[in-house]
Amino acid sequence: MTMREDLSKDLLPVHGEEIDPVEMARRDLKKPLPKRFYAKAHFDLRDGAHALLLDGRPAQTPGRNRIALPTPAAAQLVADEWQAQGEQIDPNTMPVTRIVNSAIDGVAREMDAVRAEIARYAGSDLVCYRASEPDGLVEAQARLWDPVLDFAREKLGARLVLAEGVMFAEQPDHALLAVRRAVDAVEGEMALAALHVMTTLTGSALIALALVQDHLDLDAAWTAAHADEDFQMRIWGSDAEALARRDKRWLDMKAAYDLLRASKI
Repeated sequence: MTMREDLSKDLLPVHGEEIDPVEMARRDLKKPLPKRFYAKAHFDLRDGAHALLLDGRPAQTPGRNRIALPTPAAAQLVADEWQAQGEQIDPNTMPVTRIVNSAIDGVAREMDAVRAEIARYAGSDLVCYRASEPDGLVEAQARLWDPVLDFAREKLGARLVLAEGVMFAEQPDHALLAVRRAVDAVEGEMALAALHVMTTLTGSALIALALVQDHLDLDAAWTAAHADEDFQMRIWGSDAEALARRDKRWLDMKAAYDLLRASKI
């Protein structure tokens, strides 16, 4: 099969490979970029889903499944990434495509396992572990994280336990079950894949679920996830390499959020 026929093979993960958008982006920096071999990327309704087409030919995932989305808005996000490519195809500029391939080849087959993994984050969720000092960090965590805990309590029915420092605090079973119910309510492999990405990037199932339920907007969620890091940068200054890594994670976060919203339209 030629690259034109199996268009995902060289720039996306191989079949069976664990899909981590951040790690894959780092890996792909070391690979030569394939040349663009199509003129037009668009989508069309085929067999009840909105399929990605390159010069009219169906595109495939690494698992040889067609790249098809549940809504026109979601399909447009993917088509736009492919259309925006220059003379070479750069996977680092295609975060939505990565998540979509993860959803189709991986998440769709393991929906319950993915839900369980997301829910497990609540057992040691970022927003539950608080500093005892300095006062500025304590105040920043309370300002950014208390609204997330309020959301969990009032909207999810999950009352979680706080802890100081890094000492593990076991969460009540009823709270973890409430979080799992909220995760179970997220329907479809695209939305679930997006939720998984947002959870891993923030380190918080609660922040991610607050995004899903429109309790937080994207900027507020990202700021909450970086409360500690931003405080340290205010004290010690910023590091260019750390900021570059954070910028890359932000692109993955925004891609997941955009896909989540587009999958509902």
